[in-house]
Amino acid sequence: MTGGEVTLGALPARLEEREREITAQAEATKEQIRQLTAQLNELDRAAEEVWITRKTLLELPDPQPPATPAPKLPDHPAYRQIMAVFTTADHPLRARQVCEAMDLTVAPNNINNIRLKLKRLTDRGILVETEQGLFTQPRP
Repeated sequence: MTGGEVTLGALPARLEEREREITAQAEATKEQIRQLTAQLNELDRAAEEVWITRKTLLELPDPQPPATPAPKLPDHPAYRQIMAVFTTADHPLRARQVCEAMDLTVAPNNINNIRLKLKRLTDRGILVETEQGLFTQPRP
């Protein structure tokens, strides 16, 4: 007998040893499959949670900006007259032009008073000063 030969009596022992090796490998592979299955289930659950969250967020209504109250016009009738002038104007106006449109005497005192009122309307956000001394209504 040479070293590579297996005797008939040793064959069952070698087969039993090989069977134990295969069984051990099968058990290790089954454990890996159990771990991978658990990992896959966890990933599926996380993906479903993300999907539900995305779906919920997409179903939410668009947030509306907080409503800002419209600026209040001062009570004096001159302010209503000034706003009537700007309602009909198609371009920015200077204080002198507003005086003329209101049929006021074009005098320094009247121009200064109208300019102060225009500045007050600008401070309240009712008018805008596009450049120094030039006023108009804000455009949406």
